[in-house]
Amino acid sequence: MKFVDVKNDVAFRKVFGNESRKETLISFLNAILGFHGNQRITKVNILNPYQLPKLKGGKVTIIDVKATDYMGRSFIIEMQVADIDGFDKRVLYYTSKSYADQIKRGDFYRKLQPVIFIGILDFEHTQNPNYISRSQVRDIETGEQTIKDVEFNYIELPKFNKELSELKTLTEKWVYFIKNAENLEVIPKNIHDAGLKSAYEEANIQTWTQEELDAYDYVFMREEDERAKYDKAIKNAVKSAVKSAVKAKEEELVIGLWKNGVPTDVISKSAKLPIEQVQEILEKYT
Repeated sequence: MKFVDVKNDVAFRKVFGNESRKETLISFLNAILGFHGNQRITKVNILNPYQLPKLKGGKVTIIDVKATDYMGRSFIIEMQVADIDGFDKRVLYYTSKSYADQIKRGDFYRKLQPVIFIGILDFEHTQNPNYISRSQVRDIETGEQTIKDVEFNYIELPKFNKELSELKTLTEKWVYFIKNAENLEVIPKNIHDAGLKSAYEEANIQTWTQEELDAYDYVFMREEDERAKYDKAIKNAVKSAVKSAVKAKEEELVIGLWKNGVPTDVISKSAKLPIEQVQEILEKYT
């Protein structure tokens, strides 16, 4: 048995956005958010169910899973593999927009229901040493939760380092699955939760269609292309910075010698620059 990398966009949506396996998403949400008793989710409505992306000439835009529960609460679950610029602002905008879009102009504000964001991050994002952190709007002095309808949860995978034998809670088993499923060959024996077991079954690559596998591989190709573009941009920036620094040093040397009365032909030999270049530098300065 072999499992897919759940951090892949297609795999993520197939596991968590599958309408025929809603027990997976329900189990995950209850475990990560620590819902118990009356808070516990028993039913969900997936707002953007899993569909294969169109590959031809297209950018894969599978980003997240959105759902609501029977109490009207909305959940946004997103997998983010790269620490992109403006990530916090995008999360705030996306969450706020989901909150505001619940009602139309003229509707009563009391119809608005909580929106809870869960970001699964393959990088460290907060200073919190724990692998799960929760951000709410609270009074700085008293800790009072002044605004209760928005909440941001982050699962930082690099901070989770427990081995399979160390897993005790369902939360730990869920995070382990997301981070390590691709390296496993069997469903762990300590998995008794129906939702998590369903997730492992859905992540079994042997059950995927060829079309799904093609989409899965395509996402990795696009990610590699983006990394290559980023690396090239960094190299070009470094090269440009080095070139600018060298040029500045050359100009500094030429001007310094000139101020001390050194003839241009001697400056040319000392700086190892063509006399024409020396003259250009002096013309700019004078």
